[in-house]
Amino acid sequence: MDIVSLGYRTDLLLLALSGSTMHDTGEYVVVRTPGNPGFWWGNFLLYRTPFAPGDTKRRLDDFRREFPDADHVAIGIDTVDGEIGAENELTAAGLTADGSVVMTADRVLQPQRPNTDSTYRFLSSDDDWEQLYHQSLATATMTVDAAYEEFTRRRLAAKRELVDAGHGKWFGAFDGDRLQSALGLMFDGKGLARFQDVQTSPEDRGRGLATTLVHHASTYGLTEGGARTLVMVADPEYLAIRIYRSLGFTDSETQLGFAKPPA
Repeated sequence: MDIVSLGYRTDLLLLALSGSTMHDTGEYVVVRTPGNPGFWWGNFLLYRTPFAPGDTKRRLDDFRREFPDADHVAIGIDTVDGEIGAENELTAAGLTADGSVVMTADRVLQPQRPNTDSTYRFLSSDDDWEQLYHQSLATATMTVDAAYEEFTRRRLAAKRELVDAGHGKWFGAFDGDRLQSALGLMFDGKGLARFQDVQTSPEDRGRGLATTLVHHASTYGLTEGGARTLVMVADPEYLAIRIYRSLGFTDSETQLGFAKPPA
């Protein structure tokens, strides 16, 4: 399956390792995650071309045919330049565009103000992962209801299975035994390592924890992890993107996705 976008290519790799299935129709790829139907970006269509006039209705019909029980809509475009196409039709249909920046690095710079007060190590115990679950809820940008809690539980269980199977590591910054900041780093076995879910507990922000943790994980990835290229996908409007750039990550692509939440 030929995927141009580095962001989506590494997304699909990690999804496949977690048990998701992919079916290539030629025009688009159907991605399914039966174990977590509430995971929008585990249950989506990835098209190979931007939206031409009239495509929005047809692609929405494709999505409903492929996912008749889904409450959401999630559609991606396999592009690197951020070209959307008929954006006015997408907006009229209630779809929200998400343009993420795909960043890469083959070396990292030292943090200007590293946090040396915390301990940096792998997540290893059940308590570590339980803290990650609660941290994920505390840092969520969406409404945290029962459905979101279930989605988070399932998603973290899949990520822990990847770690246990040797496909990556989950790193944490700790104050004693208390988790302050966390992230994942997953490897494709061919020289790429993809960051996952960089997050810091609200009460611990502004102390350089995420910067120091990204540097710590990057150093591991480029040495013991055997990676030649680190991949980070970031929201261009979020302050954290400055952290990655300060450590030497450079913008390489724009990753496009379009979603419509449940009514």
